[in-house]
Amino acid sequence: MKSIVLFDMDGTLIDSALDITLSINHVRSEGYALEPLSVQAVVDAINAPVRNLAEIFYGTSLYEAHARDIFEEHYYDQCIQNVKPYSGIPALLETLHHHGHVMGVATNAPTLFAKRMLEHLNLDSYFRLIIGADEVDTPKPHPQMLIRHLEHYDFHSGTDCAWMIGDNSKDMEAASRAGIIGIFAGWGFSAEGDGDYFAPSPEALYDIICLKG
Repeated sequence: MKSIVLFDMDGTLIDSALDITLSINHVRSEGYALEPLSVQAVVDAINAPVRNLAEIFYGTSLYEAHARDIFEEHYYDQCIQNVKPYSGIPALLETLHHHGHVMGVATNAPTLFAKRMLEHLNLDSYFRLIIGADEVDTPKPHPQMLIRHLEHYDFHSGTDCAWMIGDNSKDMEAASRAGIIGIFAGWGFSAEGDGDYFAPSPEALYDIICLKG
């Protein structure tokens, strides 16, 4: 029996809120002459279940190409300036790896940035696959990203066990639609949320996986 543990990235594995905010504010300043937003305002917007981020961040109905270009050029260097793993995450990943759990990352961030940040933090080697939103037709809450992972690991429902850990309702919906267990991570961008299980800390997450897997 395989145990497959899939992680969201931002707000679950790593605290990237400051760098995301700094790059968004760079776009606001350079592209739209807007005042900066606070880190909390950016995090709240990202985690809102229904929202138009282009409208919230830049006052436009659509995410315009020039705004995307400004953001990605700035974020490539910015994304590794302040990012850090959440307390307990490196130890959790090492323990899961030691006990034979297969791990992957399913993030709505672009794969380029996901790999860059995880490599910078020396966490990338724990994951068989790192899949970002640019590698699927439809990002979370659509289950396509998760299903790609499960197919890669030759997951067999009823025999193997698979988990999706994330700090957002989209992660939990994707898990449900993929037919796997969702665990809401309460230590990251959101302190509370609904899933099949709730883990207030990485240590609690490990206990859930060990007891229920």
